[in-house]
Amino acid sequence: MDVPRLPILNETVRNLYYHVPMWFGMLFLFFMSFLHSIRFLRSNELGQDVKAIQYANIGLVFGILGCITGSIWAKFTWGAWWTNDPKLNGAAIGMLIYLAYFVLRGSLPDQQQKARISGVYNIFAYLILIPLLFVLPRLTDSLHPGNGGNPGFNAYDLNSKMRLVFYPAVVAWCMLGYWIAELNIRIQLLDEKSQPNT
Repeated sequence: MDVPRLPILNETVRNLYYHVPMWFGMLFLFFMSFLHSIRFLRSNELGQDVKAIQYANIGLVFGILGCITGSIWAKFTWGAWWTNDPKLNGAAIGMLIYLAYFVLRGSLPDQQQKARISGVYNIFAYLILIPLLFVLPRLTDSLHPGNGGNPGFNAYDLNSKMRLVFYPAVVAWCMLGYWIAELNIRIQLLDEKSQPNT
């Protein structure tokens, strides 16, 4: 369908249907992982740790896809695949923090120790991600809409047709991520049940 003819953005504004909803999905999945890490630390139930790792796993995939779609969008609107933008750099640091979460998990042999230490790390990773994406970019100049004095998309003339696609896309990406994570959780729990106790 038709989109508003905005300066610089032109047809690339259609990426709004993918890039931004993926980031909403990523934040939702990282939040679910954060909650399950808290539940594990309170209950010591390994099933909660399995949920935390799988939500973080799919959240990281969405984050990487968000970086890729954002990079493509940046090339066509800002003229470069990557710029020295605080939101881009914060997103890259956030992805590296979550990659370190998986490295930490892989480096610990004992299951309880792995779950406990990575659960604490996961909580801090999420609490660090929020300022990286939402606080620091607002304190400095940023090319991103809604950051550093740059007006958000609501200030633009986004027509109701775009909103009809955008808002359901946000819900759909969150639901898709939740569904994939739940499938992975079931597979991992079944795999652990089929393993002989040693």
